[in-house]
Amino acid sequence: MTTTTPEQAKPALPPQAPAKKRRRIDLRQYGILAALVVIILLFQALTGGRLLYPGNVSNLIQQNAYVLILAIGMVMVIIAGHIDLSVGSVVAAVGAIAALAMNDWGMPWWAAVVLSLVVGALIGAWQGFWVAFVGIPAFIVTLAGMLVFRGVALVLLTGGTVSGLPRPFNAIGSGALPSTGTPDLLTLGIGALASIALVVQQLKTRADLRRLDLPRERTASFVFKNVVAVFAIMYLCYLLAYSRGLPIILIILAVLVMAYSFLLGRTVFGRHIYAMGGNLNAAMMSGVKTQWVNFLVFVNMGFLAGLAAVVSTARAGGAVASAGQGFELDAIAAVFIGGASVQGGVGTVVGAVIGGLVMGVLNQGLSILSVDAAWQQIIKGLVLLAAVVFGLSRKRNAR
Repeated sequence: MTTTTPEQAKPALPPQAPAKKRRRIDLRQYGILAALVVIILLFQALTGGRLLYPGNVSNLIQQNAYVLILAIGMVMVIIAGHIDLSVGSVVAAVGAIAALAMNDWGMPWWAAVVLSLVVGALIGAWQGFWVAFVGIPAFIVTLAGMLVFRGVALVLLTGGTVSGLPRPFNAIGSGALPSTGTPDLLTLGIGALASIALVVQQLKTRADLRRLDLPRERTASFVFKNVVAVFAIMYLCYLLAYSRGLPIILIILAVLVMAYSFLLGRTVFGRHIYAMGGNLNAAMMSGVKTQWVNFLVFVNMGFLAGLAAVVSTARAGGAVASAGQGFELDAIAAVFIGGASVQGGVGTVVGAVIGGLVMGVLNQGLSILSVDAAWQQIIKGLVLLAAVVFGLSRKRNAR
């Protein structure tokens, strides 16, 4: 018979990471965001301050909205362990349908938007069926989709262009909320409200973690993160207030980021996506309905591709069969630059959006500097490679 002393009976507390290791974890967590800030400051210096002109900032948001929308869907696909090569062609096909619906079929613009989202979701369901229920690799299915839906766009438009779209539709991609003057007080007010909402939400989340006695980031890191976030929001709104006001697409993007961050981080469906990407067999043994999760991931990707088609067609003011070329590569690059793992199971919506912004700032800065298009491709490719190498080295160091 053995006895235990009071000291022995106490439950063992988990060892705390050394301060140096905790600092390294914090640096990893904000590494992509820090890289974005460095790139912005670099191009701001190289362009003589032109990068952050109010008009350039507004154009940056509107020109890269399609990448950010597609990246939000693509990060879910990649976390689940798949890839989607068809989104660029889907954008072209759905954009053609939207333009024809308004110009030739007599649909009001809002009905054409709804039709685009439905068609995009149906295309995603078609591809998701082959991946989830038939078992064909997503690479093959979406490669076929890339060819099929590019052909659909060519057939629908017969090599021509459909333009002259309604002004309210075009405003989705290039419009802004009504301005109250210069500076636009409405934009500044929305920025202030967004900042307050962000801080309140962060404080509530931290309080919940404390109440449940769960791990939470250090106070200094928490305060610094929120100060930087509030400054970024208010500075962005300040620049937009001296441009044309708050772009409509920025509001759409903000809603998407909040909704999909909640979906991935706070719902059972989101946890199942991570579980499948981390270990598919373990997820199946745990009762995850992997076929339906895979199916819905592709339905969602198609839905967001339909939305990206609406935005890009509205921005261009018309539909062409060549629309969407390279969009899939931009979205995939944004996801990997944002910290997603090539093997799946890792990634965040915010990281994908930051990755998309990195690509957008590179495009904008290099264009302002009049860098040749060939060199722009080389630079963006090297940035993507560096991001993946950084992610792999980070994973090895964490072991």
